[in-house]
Amino acid sequence: MTTRKLARLAALALSTLALAAAAQHKDGATDPEVKYQAGSSPLADVPMYQSTNPKAPKMTQAEFDRARQIYFERCAGCHGVLRKGATGKPLTPDITMAKGTDYLKVFIAYGSPAGMPNWQTSGEMDEATVDLMARYIQHDAPTPPEWSLDDTKKTWKVTVAPKDRPTKKMNNFNIENIFSTTLRDTGEIALIDGDTKEIISIIKTGYAVHISRMSASGRYLFVIGRDAKINMIDLWMAKPDSVAEVRIGLEARSVETSKAKGYKDKLVIAGAYWPPQFTIMDGDTLEPKKIVSTRGMVVGTQEYHPEPRVASILGSHYKPEFIVNVKETGKTLMVDYSNLDALKITEIGSAPFLHDGGLDASKRYFMVAANNSNKIAAIDTKDGKLAGLTDVGKIPHPGRGANFTHPQFGPVWSTGHLGDDTISLIGTDPKKFKQYAFKEVAKLKGPGGGALFVKSHPKSQHLYSDAPLNPDPKISQSVVVYDINNLDKGYKTLPIAEWADLKDDGAKRVVQPEYNKAGDEVWFSVWSAKNKESAIVVVDDKTLKLKKVIKDPRLITPTGHFNVYNTQYDVY
Repeated sequence: MTTRKLARLAALALSTLALAAAAQHKDGATDPEVKYQAGSSPLADVPMYQSTNPKAPKMTQAEFDRARQIYFERCAGCHGVLRKGATGKPLTPDITMAKGTDYLKVFIAYGSPAGMPNWQTSGEMDEATVDLMARYIQHDAPTPPEWSLDDTKKTWKVTVAPKDRPTKKMNNFNIENIFSTTLRDTGEIALIDGDTKEIISIIKTGYAVHISRMSASGRYLFVIGRDAKINMIDLWMAKPDSVAEVRIGLEARSVETSKAKGYKDKLVIAGAYWPPQFTIMDGDTLEPKKIVSTRGMVVGTQEYHPEPRVASILGSHYKPEFIVNVKETGKTLMVDYSNLDALKITEIGSAPFLHDGGLDASKRYFMVAANNSNKIAAIDTKDGKLAGLTDVGKIPHPGRGANFTHPQFGPVWSTGHLGDDTISLIGTDPKKFKQYAFKEVAKLKGPGGGALFVKSHPKSQHLYSDAPLNPDPKISQSVVVYDINNLDKGYKTLPIAEWADLKDDGAKRVVQPEYNKAGDEVWFSVWSAKNKESAIVVVDDKTLKLKKVIKDPRLITPTGHFNVYNTQYDVY
């Protein structure tokens, strides 16, 4: 059989797959994962080492550079920096060259039911771009540069030295009720006064801040962008601003501070996607102290993985340890920071790919999503062991999760899912409710897949869930809320985007419920494009009625927001 006939057969088969993929996408189970994983990578503009594969289809240097940029903007989140495979399949030359250009073009154009987007038929790529990418992935993957301690030190800046900072709070803000809101596409955060609902300041940061974390004392706010830049913000200043910054790699997601007794505010840790490593820094200045690689063997298969990205990090309340979750290898590293010169790391294996997570209500158990395995791992931060591994729905994405006391099952921690319309409730009290501990005790039905965050509060009787990545605007522009004492009656829908009353036709995706300190308000970001109006909507938790809409031309692409008190004390 000729190569051309094989290509035609492949095209026919993949066209059939594409029809199935399109049907699957309609239910919100696949599209949300694709949208979430395929976000633009800061590595798109980074110079890289390139080797030439003489057996691969010819490309000019300009074509290769353009294809590399597209790959990191569209594909690296799923297939990995080195194309070794992550959420998506490996795309190394030993695999792609055997398939051939014609086969790959059809696959890229039409997608697959497994989650590969239909790049050409969706209008995201034209035929020439599809051909370009089919040739590119048959070449050796270009390698981004490593990032050393010396590289980190070259980016380190202290703009206000500790000796020049205030010795007491110099403003009248209720710091514990300040919100740090990511302005995703402008490389900024907005500090918003939770009492007055007024913007305190807009602070330049790294690109697309992924998370805001508080120092144990509640004075310093740390934010990290996708470009691995950390800003340390002093909330005691008359006008809070950045006092130090550093870049710990080329792409990153997580930052945290030391919380154990005797170590509060002493150290900061940040984890990188590239290179795969974490960095420990001084808590007063961000001076880099130590870098540790996370490359190693995958749990279960014991195969070497060259690109295990650092996902969520949390500071233990029990010991001088950082809880570092490594995506591709499925390992949680308990990093003992009591002696950086003789660093001790306890390795706890669960399942790939570890991602988001949060503490249970007792703050003993860290509940982390292994979203490629559809499991939640419970890490005992006191005893340093795996307490449980629970099967849940498709692609769990909890954020920090939500804790509340269930009328029947006692304390539970919950997660929503990117890939289905359920919310899983997991028992977390092995003493009083041993029979339910680290088991899925109930499954709530939501409006559809594409959920990123669930949220509750110790003073609330409600559980909220967003679904910003659902393809249906009616779902992505609203949130659902459950009565904890009457979960069987299902959810109530709150039309958050409608309440925002925005003047244009932006996406208006509603994302990340976040309580104020008192637990009587819930804040939501209404997230539209960079050139569209966005807003923050505040809801009264008791009445579930609109309380306030915060609009300002400076609120561009607001996404995640973090209340200082709740972040400082891990209240969720």
